[in-house]
Amino acid sequence: MSVLKILLFLLRSVAYGLALALILLLLFPEQLRFPWPSHTSNDAVQKAAPVSYARAVRLAAPSVVNVYTRTTISHPRSLRARTIERQELGSGVIMSSQGYILTNHHVVYGADHIEVALQDGRWLEALLIGHDEITDLALLYVEADNLPAIPQDPELQPQVGDVVLAIGNPLNLGQTITQGIISANGNDGLSSRGYIDFMRMDAAINAGNSGGALVNSNGTLVGINAGTFQRQSQDVQGIFFAVPYQLAYRVMEKLIQHGRVIRGHLGVNGEPVINAAGDRLISTGQTLYGVQLTSISPHSPAAEAGLQVNDILLEIDGKPLRSTQHALNVIAETPPDTVVQLTIKRNNERLVVPTLIREFR
Repeated sequence: MSVLKILLFLLRSVAYGLALALILLLLFPEQLRFPWPSHTSNDAVQKAAPVSYARAVRLAAPSVVNVYTRTTISHPRSLRARTIERQELGSGVIMSSQGYILTNHHVVYGADHIEVALQDGRWLEALLIGHDEITDLALLYVEADNLPAIPQDPELQPQVGDVVLAIGNPLNLGQTITQGIISANGNDGLSSRGYIDFMRMDAAINAGNSGGALVNSNGTLVGINAGTFQRQSQDVQGIFFAVPYQLAYRVMEKLIQHGRVIRGHLGVNGEPVINAAGDRLISTGQTLYGVQLTSISPHSPAAEAGLQVNDILLEIDGKPLRSTQHALNVIAETPPDTVVQLTIKRNNERLVVPTLIREFR
C-alpha cells in the first residue's frame, strides 16, 4: 500500500470520527458534557437550607409568658415587728384565649401578688385559680383580649427520641430556647408523685424556666417544664422533667371545674409480677401478670373491701393492667364514691371484689 493511500485512509477515519462525535453531541448533549468544576454548584451547596426550628419557635414562643411573684414575709431576725418582700420569677404557658395560663405550683406558692409579662409587651395581674402540689401545677387567670394560645393536639403521642424545645425565662435573661430529646414519656394519669411519672428529657431547665413550654419541632405543646433532677452529693446533668401535656390538660380542667384536683384513692402499694407465684417483673421485655399488694393502709377502701397483702391485682372493671403506675392512675381517675370491680388472684383462686373508691386527701 502506498503512502498516499495510507494517508487518505487515516484522513477518512478522522473525518468519520469527528462526524460521529458531532452527531452524538447533538443528540445527547447532557450525557457527553464534561464535568468541569462549576461555581454554580458550589453556590447551591452553600445556600442549602440549614436545619432550623425557627417556625416552631415562631408558633409557640408568643404563648410563653414571664411570671413574677411578690411575697411578704416576716423578717426572722428582726427584734421589731417588720416584714420584707421576696420576689420570685418563673414562666407560664397561655393555654386558651380566654385567659388561662398554666405554670408550676412552686413558682406561685405563697405569693401575695402575681404578674405576667407577655411577649408583646403587656403586663397583666394574674389571679390564682388553683394549684396541685402532686403534679407541681398551678392555674392562673388574666383578663385580656387577643391572647395567643399555644398550639395543642389532644391526640399527640410523643415518642422517646423526639426533638423538643424548652421555652422560658431563665435567670430573668428574657425568653430563651434550649433543645433536647425525650428520653422517657411519662404518663397521662393523675396519681403522679415525684419525678417518676414526669416526662424526662435533656433540654436544659434553669431557674426561671419552670412553668414554661416544652414543644416539639412543629411548635406543638408536649409538656410544662417542671425542673431538674437533684440528688445530694451528686452532680446530675442532662436529666430534666416536664409534666406531660395530657396530664397537665386534665389537671387544668379539674382546677377550672373545682378549684382543686379530685383524685380517687384505694390505699395500697404493690409490685409488678410476672406470674401467680409472685415472681417480680425486672425487665421491660417481660409480660406483666398483675400487681401484687405489698401493703394496705388501715381504714382505707382496700382494707374495707377485704383486700389482703399478697393478693395479686389483675384487672380493674374487667380491664387488664399495663403496669403498677397504670393501676394507680386508673384508681386516681375514678370519681370518689364510685364502686369498681377489682379482679384479684388469691391462693390460686380468681376473685372479683367490689370496692368503693374514696377521695384522696
